[in-house]
Amino acid sequence: MGFLPKILITDHVHPLLIEGLEANGAAVVFDTSVDNVLLDTILHDFDGIIINSKIQMDRHRIDKGVRLRFIGRLGSGLEIINVPYARKKGIAVYNSPEGNKNAVAEHEFAMILALFNNLIRADREVRQFIWNRENNRGKELRDKTVGIIGLGHTGSSFAEKLYPWRLKVVSYDKYRKRFPSSLRFVHKTDLETVIRESDIISLHLPLTAETEYLVDADFISRCKDGVIISNTSRGKIVDTAALVDGLESGKVGGACLDVFENEKPETYNLTEKELYKRLFRRDNVVLSPHIAGWTHESLRDIAAVLLDKILMGNHL
Repeated sequence: MGFLPKILITDHVHPLLIEGLEANGAAVVFDTSVDNVLLDTILHDFDGIIINSKIQMDRHRIDKGVRLRFIGRLGSGLEIINVPYARKKGIAVYNSPEGNKNAVAEHEFAMILALFNNLIRADREVRQFIWNRENNRGKELRDKTVGIIGLGHTGSSFAEKLYPWRLKVVSYDKYRKRFPSSLRFVHKTDLETVIRESDIISLHLPLTAETEYLVDADFISRCKDGVIISNTSRGKIVDTAALVDGLESGKVGGACLDVFENEKPETYNLTEKELYKRLFRRDNVVLSPHIAGWTHESLRDIAAVLLDKILMGNHL
């Protein structure tokens, strides 16, 4: 770490990361008040930066980091970093999807179970002294087909959670060809088979030009009637308007969403506000505010993974 004397961390991290960097010779500046505007004025003074989703390391900002040797991402999503340009400039990029893959998988599994068993509605009704057993009769996962699109870190972790339940699991991953033995029960197939056969479609994809709005009206039209759409990856992979239309028509039987196209409700325009009202009023959706990977354990694990990669030089 002697060549990385000054590192800026702009988001909340487990102390393990700061302590580990300092123990290896780095001077760490930990300042969660830093935003993109302020960063433009100070980035030239740092050899490394560790960020989360609020910071955008685009071409313009990378150019301002004249001393940068690395960019570290807390978590997985790399759409906030111009990775090819960073590489061109000789800047290493590290992320840590291994750190929260289990958290995401557990959260998604909980959302699906809550949806199938009407737990959100039932809980709300019981709190209002309403005892409505028949209307809250649930469905079992047994004999369902789960289709996983994207079998990377989180997709694989989710698949492994499904194994003891003896579901049929099919998956499509365009870029992965070799799989560990723990995924031998997963049938690897093409995208159309996943769309056509799945009762539940689980999305585990990065946001790229290739995946943006993958789940649109045409995609949904090719699904089984009553399909469940589950998205814990990135909001813009799903066309919200098309999903809401599908929910209202009954083509989509339910949705589990931890991520959204716009995750800042205070910025909704009138069209967005009406669209999300249509989504939020439905009983057959389970929603959470982008917290699937947000556990106490994952906070530490993300820090540990990122620290190890930085110290070992194990970059993308």
